[in-house]
Amino acid sequence: MTVSISKAKATPAAPSAGRLRPLGLREITLKPGFWQQRQDTNSTATLAHIEHWLERTGWLGNFDAAAEGRLPGARTGREFSDTEIYKLLEAMAWEVGRTGDSVLEERYRAIVRRVAAAQEPDGYLNTNFGRPGQAPRYSDLEWGHEIYSYGHLIQAGVARARATGPDELFQVAVRAADHVCEVFGPDGIASVCGHAEIEPALVELYRVTGEPRYLEQARLFVERRGNQVLADIEFGRSYFQDDVPVRQAEVLRGHAVRATYLAAGAVDVAVETGDAELLDALTRQWHTTVARRTYLTGGMGSRHQDEAFGEDFMLPPDRAYSETCASIGSVMFSWRLLLAHGDAVYADLIERTLFNVIATSPADDGRGFFYTNTLHQRVPGTEPAPDVLVPRAASSLRAPWFAVSCCPTNLARTYASLAAYLATVDDDGLQIHQYAAATIRTGRFGCEIDTSYPHEGRITVRITESPDTPWTLSLRVPHWATGATLDGRPVEPGWAHLNRRFSPGDIVVLELPMQPRITAPDPRIDAIRGCVAVERGPVVLCAESVDLPPGVDLNALRVLPHAEERDGAVVVTGRTVQPPVHGWPYGIAIEPSTTGTVDVPLRPYHRWARRGPSTMRVWLPLADGRTDQ
Repeated sequence: MTVSISKAKATPAAPSAGRLRPLGLREITLKPGFWQQRQDTNSTATLAHIEHWLERTGWLGNFDAAAEGRLPGARTGREFSDTEIYKLLEAMAWEVGRTGDSVLEERYRAIVRRVAAAQEPDGYLNTNFGRPGQAPRYSDLEWGHEIYSYGHLIQAGVARARATGPDELFQVAVRAADHVCEVFGPDGIASVCGHAEIEPALVELYRVTGEPRYLEQARLFVERRGNQVLADIEFGRSYFQDDVPVRQAEVLRGHAVRATYLAAGAVDVAVETGDAELLDALTRQWHTTVARRTYLTGGMGSRHQDEAFGEDFMLPPDRAYSETCASIGSVMFSWRLLLAHGDAVYADLIERTLFNVIATSPADDGRGFFYTNTLHQRVPGTEPAPDVLVPRAASSLRAPWFAVSCCPTNLARTYASLAAYLATVDDDGLQIHQYAAATIRTGRFGCEIDTSYPHEGRITVRITESPDTPWTLSLRVPHWATGATLDGRPVEPGWAHLNRRFSPGDIVVLELPMQPRITAPDPRIDAIRGCVAVERGPVVLCAESVDLPPGVDLNALRVLPHAEERDGAVVVTGRTVQPPVHGWPYGIAIEPSTTGTVDVPLRPYHRWARRGPSTMRVWLPLADGRTDQ
């Protein structure tokens, strides 16, 4: 297949229609600051760390075993372990496209050769099924993850094509996609994969190649979902989003990663086919999910047993699953709706999720990760050894690798492509959605953004390139930013627009209020009734036991509903309580006695557990007698 991508954006999602148009990694460059530091760590440490573990666990070696006929005996890892190699390749593709790193390019090509050698003549590629001694192809659509794995393979191939140009991996991805269309097309198996992912991948491949077959196959998968094409399981078909057709659903439900990936792919299908009804349904689901099933941090998924959304307002902080991958899926979903509608609310959730989940998961050195992201740690965790694989949710501190290691590789591809989420253009001008020190040069527009956000709220935009005619510079004002100013004039949350003729050297200054604010929960969230949280700018804060005086138990703390900044730290005042001690934990309501007051410094949630084992709380019980949680 001949593919023309000379004008393609080096960006994860490139819709052909919508309110806004994304920019690519060749148009936005991060400068020193919060996000560049993390992107650099991803480049210099995390990618090599992941590659090391993929070799050590044998998951990469599975492709060698497949090519050499040593399966199934030589295979290691779970049924979906192939996908971790594909996500690493996607991260490497974006990183090479961003930096031109020749050493990384050679490592990338070496892995691609091993993957390509395992592909069968008809395009099938999976190390867990289909060979003598293995289960037949597509014999376990509920749990086998074969089509899911193709999704990540195709996304890696698309990333390579957009970042540097089509190569061997891209051709492997095209052959796999052709195979999927042949086997699961209109005259093939009328079913879906138990784990959505192929849907956004096929649409992006369509966007790169122009081949309508891929878009039609993605549409078929979306339309089949929810018609009970998969077997029922103990968690119910909602686990697979196979209980209700996509366009009839009111809210995201079931496994949170599956749900957000499916929603992202369904938006892609709706946009490319002009299906307004489908897009309206997904927009409705986003708003309902955010209003009822999303944590303060932006995390999604409150049930451990099935990694799933709970019912409305079922958001326990101490049992928050809030998987890192679900947050990445949330960003994918929100980004596509932002491009489609242009509404700042989607960028608001992206910002919240980036700063409070995606920035939280990796260790400072890029070699440890949270799989789940609790909002309340009751007992100090155990720090895993740096060379030990751990169960996925068993460690309460960041672990180097998991038996299911979807999150490290997902983070790697997200950080490598992060700059693509900062800004967009439309026919009227340039929109800046996320605030980071960066250089933007696209078409007729260019600017330098300087800021120490989120530490400070001042964002300075200096125009470097501009047409001679008026155009509109639009800056997102977050929903929490009451009192924001643009060039000294008050602006309301939403969008602040400047329409005029700009000249190189012009400076625009957005000031966002960064004083700490007390946040109260919806009273329908039973688990945190009578509690408050503290936020500063886009960052959720938390109390951590390592900041308390000796002998003070974080779980015995009750706070006053006030917060202030002192010497660069946000501080709340609390009282410690001593509940009655007896052998039965129920009885007549008795107000616990207080034992004194203590000032508690709060830290950004994304910084928690970076100073060794600790207990931690985001939601703090109030000291007014209304609760004794």
